[in-house]
Amino acid sequence: MSGWEREWFAASPVARLATVTPAGRPHVVPVVFAVQNDVVWMAVDGKPKRSRALQRLHNIAANPQVSLIVDHYDDDWTSLWWVRADGGARVVEQGSADEEAGLRLLVDRYPQYADQPPAGPVVAVGVDRWHGWRARDWLD
Repeated sequence: MSGWEREWFAASPVARLATVTPAGRPHVVPVVFAVQNDVVWMAVDGKPKRSRALQRLHNIAANPQVSLIVDHYDDDWTSLWWVRADGGARVVEQGSADEEAGLRLLVDRYPQYADQPPAGPVVAVGVDRWHGWRARDWLD
């Protein structure tokens, strides 16, 4: 890793979280997140959902290996890039210091959470590998 991957990932406003269902099917959802060192934090928030028992939480319980990806598209293909974070996810214990830290990072990052912070649960992904590609490197 040349060092730009985590920085560009962290600056993106939204990622796609990829998990695997217990039946082995892929499951991908958009998520908002915050990055601290090699941990990506996200939480179940108050946006309308059918249930708070989300598929992504069931998937993480069955198989904690996940990927998150952010990307940038432009009609000028010399500006294209993507970064993927691979690692192990865990649902953080409610009321723990980790939950508080993750929520604080999310509230600090997204002004929308100032009046209504996420209720949780909070998920922490310990990133084992940052991997990215950018057209700039390819063209040089």
